[in-house]
Amino acid sequence: MKELQQPAAAVTDPLNIARDLILRPSGLDDGRLDRVFGEVMAHSVDFADLYFQLAHQESWSLEDGIVKDGSASIEQGVGVRALAGEKTGFAYSDEIVFPALEEASRAARAIAVQGGERRVRAWSPQAGHHLYLPTDPAASLSTEDKVAWLERVDREARRADPRVVHVTASVTAVHDVVLVATSEGQLAADVRPLVRFNVSVLVEQNGRREQGYAGMGGRWWRVTGHSSSRARRFGRGS
Repeated sequence: MKELQQPAAAVTDPLNIARDLILRPSGLDDGRLDRVFGEVMAHSVDFADLYFQLAHQESWSLEDGIVKDGSASIEQGVGVRALAGEKTGFAYSDEIVFPALEEASRAARAIAVQGGERRVRAWSPQAGHHLYLPTDPAASLSTEDKVAWLERVDREARRADPRVVHVTASVTAVHDVVLVATSEGQLAADVRPLVRFNVSVLVEQNGRREQGYAGMGGRWWRVTGHSSSRARRFGRGS
């Protein structure tokens, strides 16, 4: 039996990516989000929204050809905001699971007095600007390739000037996924990849030492009128 594959557009759509990485692993779907908003809007709340975020960061540091540090971390959470007249209530949970989301929504709605039920509109996915290619930079290379790349930086720095006696190079990759849902039925997402590279060298001549440093990083964005495979790099030096 031939395996069915998702269309390329679905794989690269930020909203589909956010559903796959944030909602589905947590057992959340549109129906449960409706229940959360129903609880909030049943207490004289004029407007409410949910802000989900999942960020994966990986970094590697090499000093004099030896890996000194390698780390990976995941940060996630959901914020609930409720507006009632001139009052605003906020609540947050670092667990993206339905019970924690319900508890956060109850805390946020506590700003409002008991009142009549307000209806939540049907979901309307928002396309957004699709500013960046939704690729996880940390997954683009294997661990061995990342270390080999930093080792090459070390060799090239020493090759550029024989006075170089110490080299430190590091690279950090971040994959940040954001999902926003509102009581007005809007559902939108953004995927924000980021890569940052730093290199520091120490040169010595006749007993005198000097240090130089350079770093840059940036995101990639789509170019209007071109396919998603063509992109320009946005970077800013330190």
